Amino acid sequence: MIKVARDNPARPDVRRLLEEHLADMYATSPAESVHALDPDALAGPEIAFWTARDAGGALLGCGALKDLGTGEGEIKSMRTALHARGRGIAALLLARILDEARNRGYGRVCLETGSEDFFAPARRLYERHGFVLCQPFADYLPDPNSVFMACNLSGSLTN
Repeated sequence: MIKVARDNPARPDVRRLLEEHLADMYATSPAESVHALDPDALAGPEIAFWTARDAGGALLGCGALKDLGTGEGEIKSMRTALHARGRGIAALLLARILDEARNRGYGRVCLETGSEDFFAPARRLYERHGFVLCQPFADYLPDPNSVFMACNLSGSLTN
């Protein structure tokens, strides 16, 4: 059984997973194109943070939803632990995040991910869950190292 629940990004096992995430981001993208948040930023009041854990409590993955203050949310820090990949952990986390966004009445959920091949599996995951390419949102600027995607939750086909 896998449990997805709200959690604290400062927990030691979560902090290690997020440090791994940040290291990969900096290894695959120029520093100015890395928009991942550290554990302290993920504990901010505008961010809801979840982890996926197995029945024994082992950390499998994490993800967050940032309130953009515009009736929209942004997915942040989606990460599946190496030992848990290929088990649908990211899809479970994404479903929970999108449910929360709907419960909050958001019209759209956006995200920024990398354009490099390293990020192709993530882009495919988001596409399978209704995300389409969109223009930069919030404070993002166009960047050849970034791909911007959005999922409309209000029923309209335009993202």
